[in-house]
Amino acid sequence: MGSAPARVAIQLTVNGRAVELEVEPRRLLVDLLREDLDLTGTKVGCDTSQCGTCTVHLDGHAVKSCTVLAVQADGATVRTVEDLAPDSEQLHPLQAAFVEHHGLQCGFCTPGMLMTALDLLARDPDPSDDEIRDAIQGNYCRCTGYQTIVDSIRNGAAVMRGEPALSWALDGARPGQAAAGQSAHGQPVAGQPAAGQPAAGQCAAGQPAAER
Repeated sequence: MGSAPARVAIQLTVNGRAVELEVEPRRLLVDLLREDLDLTGTKVGCDTSQCGTCTVHLDGHAVKSCTVLAVQADGATVRTVEDLAPDSEQLHPLQAAFVEHHGLQCGFCTPGMLMTALDLLARDPDPSDDEIRDAIQGNYCRCTGYQTIVDSIRNGAAVMRGEPALSWALDGARPGQAAAGQSAHGQPVAGQPAAGQPAAGQCAAGQPAAER
C-alpha cells in the first residue's frame, strides 16, 4: 500500500484569528473550515461549485470554498459568515434585513447569499435590483423564489449606508408596493375594499354578513 500523502504546513487568518495547521495537499478550504476549525456556517451543497452555499471571502473577495485548496489559502485572510455577528445579540444589518424581509426559509443557502451580497456591497454600496440579481446568479435558493432575497439585500444595503430600516407594511404590502385596495398612487381602486375595510358581503370581523 502507498504511503499517506505528505501533509503541508499552512498559515492563514480566519475571522481575525491566526491559524496554523498541517493539511493534505488535496484538502479543500471548505473542509478545513468545517472539519478542522468547526466553522459549520459555511455549507456544502453540491460539491460541483454550482450552488454557492460554501461562499466565503478570501482576501476580501467572494469565492466558493469548495473550489479552493486549503494550501492555496496559505498566507491569506479568510472571512466566514460566523464573523458577521460575533455577538449573537446583535445581527449584522444584512442578516437583520434577511430576517425582516423574509429572505430565508430553510436557511441552508443563506450563509453563501450573505457573503456574496457583502462582496457586492463592498464594491457597490447602492446596487440596483438587476445588479443584485446578477451578483447572486451563482447562488441557488430552492425555497424563496429570490425576490425576497433581492428585497433583503436592497434594504440591508440601505441600512449599511446609514439610511433607516424599512419594515413590512402591516397590510402585507411590500415596501414600495401598493396596499390592498389601492392603486400604485395610493388611491382607492374601484370595486375593491380599502386596506382594513371588510370585503363586500362581510362584516368587520371577516364573517359573512347576515342576509338582508
